[in-house]
Formats: sequence, structure tokens, C-alpha cells
Amino acid sequence: MTNAEFEILYKKYKNRVYNTALSYLQQAEDAEEVAQDVFVEVFRSQQTFRQEADIGTWIYRIAINKSLDFLRHKTRQKRFAFLTNLFHQETDEIIHDPPDFQHPGVLLEQKENATYLFKALNELPETQKTAFILTQIEDLSYAETAKVMDVTVASVEALLHRGKQSLRKKLEKYYRS
Repeated sequence: MTNAEFEILYKKYKNRVYNTALSYLQQAEDAEEVAQDVFVEVFRSQQTFRQEADIGTWIYRIAINKSLDFLRHKTRQKRFAFLTNLFHQETDEIIHDPPDFQHPGVLLEQKENATYLFKALNELPETQKTAFILTQIEDLSYAETAKVMDVTVASVEALLHRGKQSLRKKLEKYYRS
């Protein structure tokens, strides 16, 4: 791939990669870092790309894996420090609530609802979260999502169904009449 071809690829997918990472990481700086890592990986491993899959599918897969790896690493690194800073040293009372995530693509009047959604989304298993993000936030078809996740369309449908059921249960307390 020439530099010009890579630049075209980058321009086509940079916003999608960033938005996918942002949906997972919920921090703009972290999403920017992961997006950069994704394109470094794409550039470095372009020779290993098999033409069997769509290049967009391959890039999404890298973006999801990099996002999940980033989350795992960050969780391991900060787990103890975060817990000790959450509680008062003498009374063990909570002294800090983590800030609510505000996705920049959400309209102002929907920000509160989006905050609840992203909190609940973070509690889903990785596969359900991925299926939800790709189909509902990134607007990929079930077939495209199945390719990215390397599962069948039926599996995507099942993951999405279970994910939506879990989200409904988690969110019902916020939407009772």
C-alpha cells in the first residue's frame, strides 16, 4: 500500500475508529490514543491483511481489540489506586463518584439519558457490548457486525437480544413513570 493509499484509508476510517474507541473508552484522550494505535497497527501489518475480508471489517476488528486491550490494561494499572482514592482513609466512606460519561455526539437534551445508557452498557459482557455498539451506535448491519466479530449473524442477533434485555432491566429504574 502506498502512502497515498494509506492516507485515503485513514481519511475514510478515522472518524469511525475514533467513535468506536470512544464508545468503549468514554474518554476523548484515550479514544484518540487508541485510534492512533489502530492506524499504526494497520500500517505495520498491512502485509498480513488477507483480501478475503473487507478492509473496513479488518480495521473495526483492530479498533475493538485495541479498545478492549486498553481497557484491560487501564483497569489493571489503576484498580488499586482508584479504589484507595474512592474511599476516605479513616472512615471508609465514599468521597468521590466517578464522572458520568458524556458522548460528544449526543444532543444536549439527551445527555442525561445517554449517561445512563453508557453506564449500563459498561456492565454488559464484552460480546454483547460490542454487538450493541456496532449495530446501534456505529449503525453497522448485522452481517457487517458478524464479520467484524467473526461470528454468525444469528449470534449477533442473540447477543443483541440478550444485551437489550439486560439494558432494559438496568435502565428501567431511570424511566419509571
